[in-house]
Amino acid sequence: MKRSRIVLATLAWCALVPRVGSAQWLNYPTSGIPRLPDGRPNVAAATPRAADGRPELSGLWQTECGALSSCWSQSLFFDLAANTPASDVQMTPWAASIQKQREGRDHVDDPVGYCLPQGYPRMAFPNPFKILQSATVTAFLHESIPGPLFRQVFTDGRPLPKDAEPTWMGYSVGRWEEDTFVVETSGFRDRGWLDTRKARPHSDALRVIERFRRTEFGTMEWTITIDDPKAFVKTWTVNSRLKLLADSELLEGFCDNHDKTMEHRRITPPPPEPPSPPRP
Repeated sequence: MKRSRIVLATLAWCALVPRVGSAQWLNYPTSGIPRLPDGRPNVAAATPRAADGRPELSGLWQTECGALSSCWSQSLFFDLAANTPASDVQMTPWAASIQKQREGRDHVDDPVGYCLPQGYPRMAFPNPFKILQSATVTAFLHESIPGPLFRQVFTDGRPLPKDAEPTWMGYSVGRWEEDTFVVETSGFRDRGWLDTRKARPHSDALRVIERFRRTEFGTMEWTITIDDPKAFVKTWTVNSRLKLLADSELLEGFCDNHDKTMEHRRITPPPPEPPSPPRP
């Protein structure tokens, strides 16, 4: 029963994924793309450089196992630690109790099912996102549920805020370490969801450290470190790869008429999830 409900939930989620159509510049040639003699993008070309000599990250990107791909079921969207040794991902008693409750209720309390944001980094795995790079801020524009969402990564030297209002996606600052763009994000809401099938929670102490390294024109290495002392015994890291989507564009998608769907759902309200404990 649990497995079938997870499958149904996944199918319901896919129904909300923006559909590919003939409009919105989905087949318009992207300028500045190196091309092979037959006109196809040369994804193996050298990494482009910005005016300051650093790698240029701008472009439309998607994880290798994005939504509706042949390997979608293996996406880290479902299990963020799928390729990480279990001994590296040890939950605290608080986090383990919340995960048990979420799995015991067949994942019906996932914010995605209520047309709410998925949280970060989970939201980056299904759909494409665009990176727009400048000297003082790098913007990430995401196709997502409940609709298009954005992140700002400030590179003007400012520190992370200490007592900011908690948000779904946190506050981000970035820096360069040689050819690697390092992004640190904090200021998340308590009791978020790190992944979908495993339903691992995170706390308001979560800090996400990402490293982006463009190895060639069409490929980017993406490393994510989860540092959350309230939810996990130690930090842990996952590796993913991004591929450039040339000659395509972002799509708009929203949870239209979701209120009508909710009228037909009969779900027993969950017991409140306990707030995270004080920092250790």
